[in-house]
Amino acid sequence: MAQQHLDPTDPMAEASPKLSTALEQGGAPIGDALAGYLRAQATEFLRALRLHRETGGDGGTPARTKARAGDNGSQESVDAARALRRSARRISASLHTFRPLLDTDWSEAIRPELAWLSGTLAMEHAFAARLERLLLALHRLSGAAAVPAQTGVLGVPGASADGSAGSRTTGVTAGAQKAAAGDTGPSAHPAATVERGNLTVGAAKAGALLDRQLTLARTRAHSSALQALGSSRFHAVADNIAVLASEVPLTPAAATADLRPLAGAAEERLTDAVAALPLVTAGNPYNAEALIHGLSPDPAPHPQDAPWHQVRLLLRLHRYAREVLHGDSAPVDVRLLAAGQALNRHRDASEAAAAAAQAARTPRIAPATAYALGVLHADQRHEVEAARFAFQQSWQMQTVGVPQRP
Repeated sequence: MAQQHLDPTDPMAEASPKLSTALEQGGAPIGDALAGYLRAQATEFLRALRLHRETGGDGGTPARTKARAGDNGSQESVDAARALRRSARRISASLHTFRPLLDTDWSEAIRPELAWLSGTLAMEHAFAARLERLLLALHRLSGAAAVPAQTGVLGVPGASADGSAGSRTTGVTAGAQKAAAGDTGPSAHPAATVERGNLTVGAAKAGALLDRQLTLARTRAHSSALQALGSSRFHAVADNIAVLASEVPLTPAAATADLRPLAGAAEERLTDAVAALPLVTAGNPYNAEALIHGLSPDPAPHPQDAPWHQVRLLLRLHRYAREVLHGDSAPVDVRLLAAGQALNRHRDASEAAAAAAQAARTPRIAPATAYALGVLHADQRHEVEAARFAFQQSWQMQTVGVPQRP
């Protein structure tokens, strides 16, 4: 049933000129612009799905088996998975922002499925990036200057050629493990140039502990992604996207409806959420606000992080709404780009801090290891604070629009 999606046509051949002409003439973007945008994203989704299957990412043959055989398609498979996530996010966001113009039953049924798919595909990369971030921070805090870790065949830091949990470590991880074992001999892949000596035993064991926990989580996320892409649930999502690539279920009034009020409502929600943030406090560097509740026994995420994460999601909705309104001619808003990057760093640092705290709760670890993890946790909470400061500075900038290249 899913094979019928593999040869999509380009539905934007007729929609894009209409949108471009309307914008050039100063007309308001209407329902045709939304339909064209959704068809384009659906087509990109189907192309990424076809590429993912052609490069062995459909679960029939494990990617690590192909890697051992010298297959170079693993990176393409990762790129295809990212393209799937990117298209799924944009479709879901557009269904949310412009839901009054779409068939209610259809849009409300597919939006949770797109969120499930995007979240499932994102977890493997998130765990790998989190491990890389924490290990580099350990070396930085220890005074060792690490060279950039080599990228594995899966396209994420810390992936080995065979994709196995035991050997999928970054160069930084290898250095930490060798230091923990007392091995100072030459390495085939040296990872760090030591300026102040090797890592302490506590830091090295902390790195090894994080490597074991996050690599295991990444392996499970990889298996979950493969199972999801082979499930009937995913095939149902792909069927709906295939229909969307040719026919968008708009309401009768959508054909002549102005999209700007709905896009403006998304921007207002973002503005209101930003206004609720403690930007005055965030505007003062090193205010230690992010360290509050740092010693709380509650393993739940910091409650102060949730509003910032919500702003990040609303900022994404606003960006995608701008894409719908302007199409390929959407101007680049430097302020939005800088704010989005700061919020991404905020999310990464807060999740890395939570991972360090979780590792520190491991029973029967040595005091030196727990101390190193505590320092690492505090460092990442300081990174959270720095990201908030960067967001405050970027949000206060005046909007500067730069036309994109054709």
